[in-house]
Amino acid sequence: MAKRPKSGIQKWAEEDRPREKMIQNGARTLSNSELLAILIGSGNRQESAVELSRRILHQAGNNLNELGRLSILDLKSKFKGIGDAKAVSIVAALELGRRRKESEVDKKIQIKCSADIFDAFYPTLADLPHEEFWILLLNRSNTVILKAKISQGGVDSTVVDVRIILKMALEKLAVGVVVCHNHPSGNLIPSKLDLDITKKLENACKSIDIFLHDHLILSNENYYSFADEGLIKHEKQLSI
Repeated sequence: MAKRPKSGIQKWAEEDRPREKMIQNGARTLSNSELLAILIGSGNRQESAVELSRRILHQAGNNLNELGRLSILDLKSKFKGIGDAKAVSIVAALELGRRRKESEVDKKIQIKCSADIFDAFYPTLADLPHEEFWILLLNRSNTVILKAKISQGGVDSTVVDVRIILKMALEKLAVGVVVCHNHPSGNLIPSKLDLDITKKLENACKSIDIFLHDHLILSNENYYSFADEGLIKHEKQLSI
């Protein structure tokens, strides 16, 4: 039997259209594949938009964080029917979701332990395919006064200039610094470079009476805290 041709969402029965379902019942009633189908609008000759969306999600382990790791080129090369426009729509929507999570986290927060640092950086770093190095600058009550990216690198390293961190801390009159970077591989064991930059930054901060409270290495599911492991030692502790 020949396969029946698939049509765009606008030609489906009304009760099967994700757009109409959203209008009538709200976005929360739609599955992830239906939401993704709205973004891509149509499928290919063998699959409807929803069927193609299900396959895309399946390839990502039905995990939106994993889907967020796919680039425009990944989406175009792996899925028939996904061109520039559809790939850009998917990546843009996931980036908006990431920024929404960041906005929720970036409200004035107080850092009391390594878990608080993890919560502050997870929405930003969890699903990135490359390394990024970020800082939190803290006031005397350990409240965040600035969250900023210092550098971006490749899949297994990024360059960090300690002078930039110190300059930003002095400009903001910070009394405490927290640093964090991600390991896309999921391996949380610090590299020699990680250990060296932490010691260098700790000594530099001490020289100007600023405390380096912690350095976190973050993966999609967990983290490694230099302070918790006793690799950063000073009199002033994060807990208050």
